Amino acid sequence: MRAGLVNKIRDVVWPRMGLRRYSRYLVKRVMRLSASPHAIAAGVASGAAVSMLPLIGLHFFLGFVLAFATRGNMIAAAIGTAWGNPLTFPFFFAAAYGLGDLILGGGGVSTGEQAQLAATGEQLSHGLFSAGFEAIWPSFQTMMIGGLPIAVLVYGVFYVVVRALVSRFRALRQARLADKRLAAGNAAPSSTN
Repeated sequence: MRAGLVNKIRDVVWPRMGLRRYSRYLVKRVMRLSASPHAIAAGVASGAAVSMLPLIGLHFFLGFVLAFATRGNMIAAAIGTAWGNPLTFPFFFAAAYGLGDLILGGGGVSTGEQAQLAATGEQLSHGLFSAGFEAIWPSFQTMMIGGLPIAVLVYGVFYVVVRALVSRFRALRQARLADKRLAAGNAAPSSTN
């Protein structure tokens, strides 16, 4: 591997500027978008919601589609997909699988399923798709079924929180600008005739 490729992969997993600084950058970027609070909130919520689904590689596209359907901002949707990243995907997918298993009436993995999973693991060790998509379909289906309600919940939470934050940020910004104009008006020399 070339050094450039290694650095790009490392930056995807752990940003060079650090996670806290990167998060602050994304928040500021969202707050400064020139769209309505609804559009920004719908965009971020769309990106975050689709990150709950086990469709890695399609999150940007699905985020754009959902943002378009809800009249959200596309840039905000792209930023919202940062919610799903290599550090958070294991937690999201485990939660989606657990909820999907609960919805489907499973109660965890039975002894028969353990044997089937062991056989599937053996098949998958020879190549992910050598056994066909049927080998991973049950897990994928369970994760999709569990991921959909989580995505709806995440959409609602992100929408409410981001819309409130953007509205507050803009109100505070308008107040600061009004104070600056007032201070500039009072500081201007008065002309007397």
